[in-house]
Amino acid sequence: MAGRINDDDVKAVRDAVPIDAVVSEYLQLRNAGGGNLKGLCPFHDEKSPSFQVSPSKGLYHCFGCQAGGDTLDFIMKIDHLSFSEAVERLAGQAGITLRYEEGGYTAGTSGRGERIRLVEAHKAAAQFYVDQLDSPEAEIGRKFLAERGFDQTAAAHFSVGYSPAGWDHLTRFLRGKGFSDKELITSGLAQDSRSGKPIDRFRGRLMWPIRDITGEVVGFGARKLREDDNGPKYLNTPETAIYKKSQVLYGIDLAKKEIAKTSRAVVVEGYTDVMACHMAGVTTAIATCGTAFGGDHIKILRRLLMDNATAEVIFTFDGDAAGQKAALRAFEDDQKFAAETSIAITPGGMDPCDLRLAQGDAAVASLVETRTPLFEFALRHIVSRHNLENPAGRAAALDEAAPVVAHIKNIAIQHESAVQLAGMLGIRDEAFVVKRVAQLARWARDRGNQQPPQQGRGGAGRPSHDAAPAPAERPAGGPALNLRSPAHRTERELLKLALQRPALVSPAFDAYGMDEFTAPPYAAVRQAILDAGGASLGTEDYLAKVREAAPNDTVRALVTELAVEAIHAKTVDEIYAGVQLVQVRLRAVDRRVNEIQGTLSRLGPQAPPEQLAAVQEELWVLQQYGRRLRNRGAEGL
Repeated sequence: MAGRINDDDVKAVRDAVPIDAVVSEYLQLRNAGGGNLKGLCPFHDEKSPSFQVSPSKGLYHCFGCQAGGDTLDFIMKIDHLSFSEAVERLAGQAGITLRYEEGGYTAGTSGRGERIRLVEAHKAAAQFYVDQLDSPEAEIGRKFLAERGFDQTAAAHFSVGYSPAGWDHLTRFLRGKGFSDKELITSGLAQDSRSGKPIDRFRGRLMWPIRDITGEVVGFGARKLREDDNGPKYLNTPETAIYKKSQVLYGIDLAKKEIAKTSRAVVVEGYTDVMACHMAGVTTAIATCGTAFGGDHIKILRRLLMDNATAEVIFTFDGDAAGQKAALRAFEDDQKFAAETSIAITPGGMDPCDLRLAQGDAAVASLVETRTPLFEFALRHIVSRHNLENPAGRAAALDEAAPVVAHIKNIAIQHESAVQLAGMLGIRDEAFVVKRVAQLARWARDRGNQQPPQQGRGGAGRPSHDAAPAPAERPAGGPALNLRSPAHRTERELLKLALQRPALVSPAFDAYGMDEFTAPPYAAVRQAILDAGGASLGTEDYLAKVREAAPNDTVRALVTELAVEAIHAKTVDEIYAGVQLVQVRLRAVDRRVNEIQGTLSRLGPQAPPEQLAAVQEELWVLQQYGRRLRNRGAEGL
């Protein structure tokens, strides 16, 4: 096994890969002011962005869930990697060869984390399948693609490949690349045979690589081509350490930039549908991988759409019964989006791939543009099941449809939909339907089944994304901070300056004692700065040293939070820094003055003269010092 990674190499990896470039692979980031970027936190659900990244400091922090750290911490947390695995992944991206303390340089196979090895195996397999698509045996696969309107360029764009029909072509290839049989079985690329030897899982099939949002191949979708293949039409990679079908979206690696740019995502049903949409210019198309669209898929899209007021998710389904059922299932998750959801029903039961073949690229683009709001589709489906020719049928339809409208969080859309529902039902008294919907909405809110309307989706009532996140009042697992306390607010500002702009508060800050910080968490951060060498240290890795000096994860998280949080001043200069230094010191002086005055009261006039004189002298010195600070400001420190 390779040993501990050389510290200099770890630092080189941290410095080589900018944190904003890494985080941007997973979520959309926007300007947050002060050189910071913001986005929706990938570690907890939120409606407005409280996740901030500081490229200049190489740190991130979420003011909602308190997650924070540097580039390696982010990779470890989001992809569930060990420290070594995170370093190895980023080193591979940066082209850095790592040295290990035991055994010198490693060839890159021993001591590698399991996830890294599985990803490497899939990357090698993807290229193997692509190369095989040019073989004579793969003629049937090339014909399949051509019949669906995909030429060689389209196949190359999506890295479509072919798995040979033999038992162990890929297995033998990957063994030659240094992968063990155990790794091949664990990856899902091979499976045990009756003889006990591993054989290829995919044989004689057209292969689509399934990539995660960062572009790494984590699995495959395999399409049956021959009649003598007794397997299912589509065979996907089984659940593995790197592949969870409920957490991947096919095409997300190609579509993510356009999704973030246009605030629109188009959800289709299959691999060829994604290809058809992209070839037709709808480059925001994605698909699930053999499972229904669910909560984890929503989380991926929300981080890209960033829940802005114009965000939209468009589902495309066939017009048959199965397609309608899928659309209604998608509607059940509608309110989990802070985006408008729509449905585009393909004509004649054709999927986007068939539609492109029959009517061309323009028809696919037109399909997306002629969408219908998903809640309107659901209402029409409900209403269609009732006989509207008599009052009883209309009442039954209203009873079933009104709760659906009441569930819409946006008050304006809810009202318009209630009016629309009255028209669908043929009820002339629109006010009656509107009142009924409003009653149901209030009933749901009172029972906690729905967020208050002002926190709803798109348009009116959406929280502002430009509002600065409120700093947490309690570090994870730590004592409470009273941010209404002027003392705590000033101490926080001073610590932010000491971490973010140390030159502005040095060398004065390094003379401040721990007892000058009244909040214990802030005193712990002050101690960490001292243990790291002080604010006067001035080295490039100053923040990293402070984080390393923190005694536990709680203090370390607070250091990260303070290093990322914006300083509350339009102009951050020596004058502002001096004010914070003076206020923290002056409050400490005043506290000590009050303590001494209390001591004098307790001693009384009968105390020994020497003791009284010493206490009175200290009081006089402190009072003079306090007066100087009030009169001269930072010059009096």
